[in-house]
Amino acid sequence: MDQTNYPHSGDDDDVDEPFLLFGALLTKVRDAIDSAITHSLQRAVQGVVVFSAVVLLLWTAAFLYGSFYYSYMPLAAYSTPVHYYYRTDCDSPSSFACSYPLANVSLMRNNKPVLTFGQAYRILLQLEMPDSHTNHDIGMFMIRTTCFSRGGGQVASSARSARQLLPTSSSRFSMLRYQSDLLRTISTLLFLPAFLSGVVEQKQVLEVELFAEYTEDPYSPSVRAVIEILSNKAQIYSSQLYIHAYFTGIRYLLFNYPVLSALLGVASNFVFLSVLLVFSYMRLLLGVERRPEQAQVNQAVTVTSNSTRHGENDNSSGVAELPAGQAAGGPPAAQQIS
Repeated sequence: MDQTNYPHSGDDDDVDEPFLLFGALLTKVRDAIDSAITHSLQRAVQGVVVFSAVVLLLWTAAFLYGSFYYSYMPLAAYSTPVHYYYRTDCDSPSSFACSYPLANVSLMRNNKPVLTFGQAYRILLQLEMPDSHTNHDIGMFMIRTTCFSRGGGQVASSARSARQLLPTSSSRFSMLRYQSDLLRTISTLLFLPAFLSGVVEQKQVLEVELFAEYTEDPYSPSVRAVIEILSNKAQIYSSQLYIHAYFTGIRYLLFNYPVLSALLGVASNFVFLSVLLVFSYMRLLLGVERRPEQAQVNQAVTVTSNSTRHGENDNSSGVAELPAGQAAGGPPAAQQIS
């Protein structure tokens, strides 16, 4: 008989064992790399989502604070030039200027009222007057200011002498400051080059406080003011009306500490929006977790109700078949006993 020589399987196992181990090691390394890449991608996606949410919340918080600031804070300061004119509809032909100098000043800016309801304002009138003999001879003069609403009704009136200014005013006199003839001559000679070159002018600047704490009426807001100089001989280079808001409370903090107020306001809005977002996300997660449980409970209740219905149907069918069985098997038990 021919004897066939078969290779030894033990030698082949010894030869293939390193390759199997190396293959298993490569598989583990590949799985580990895949797991690390997947984990890194998940972390990156989570980081991008969190960063986007934080940026969105910050922008929303800043927008809310900015909207509150510009809607709550009134205009801090407002200035407008005052142009005077004389009435010329005189009855007497000998006099051309038959009225005091008048000025109609608009209290509107971009078709919106400058003054805010409930806010106190300090209204000043600045007069730039030449240092002339005529203005010195006038002495004290009166300035009258009347505010009118859109319908033409009178809102407020102020008739004040510049000698009766409050101590907070920068100038307490309506008349020009007194200078002797000798002093005026010396100052003129001293500043003669500046006067000739036009760098300096012989003038004085007066500030008259018209209203110390003017508060706007919400039912009849002021849209214009009429300023009248009660002297038809007053000489005026130019005039300017200044309105300064007098802030108190929260408006004082917002105006005088804008950076600190902005940081506190944005941080408060950010915390509130973050808490709202966290609660919404938790509610969403709880709703997602409860859905499978609710489905299982509903399925169990459905199975129980179905089994109950089948049992009731079986009982009713047995009761219905009982008289027929008795009729087929014989008489009832009472008849058998008898």
